[in-house]
Amino acid sequence: MQTILVNPFDESAREPRQAAPRLDTLAGKTIGLLDISKPGGSAFLDRLEALLKERYGVQQVVRAMKPTFTKPAPAEVLERLAGEGCHGVIEALAD
Repeated sequence: MQTILVNPFDESAREPRQAAPRLDTLAGKTIGLLDISKPGGSAFLDRLEALLKERYGVQQVVRAMKPTFTKPAPAEVLERLAGEGCHGVIEALAD
């Protein structure tokens, strides 16, 4: 049987980008949690939020949710996270 490998990336040309600098610490920071709206995501993020606060001293967690997991987050969702003063954002997958 023949094996077919499929590239998960689309064919769009993209400009090279530099990754954002890593945070020196999570203590005292505001972290955004982006739920992609798959089943189980909110339960996973509830636990992640608790761990971020208990173990790493995260001061505040801002939660946001994409309307659907099949498309990129709308600009309004990303702007909300930025507007809340998030120092970093974790996009969480679940299932």
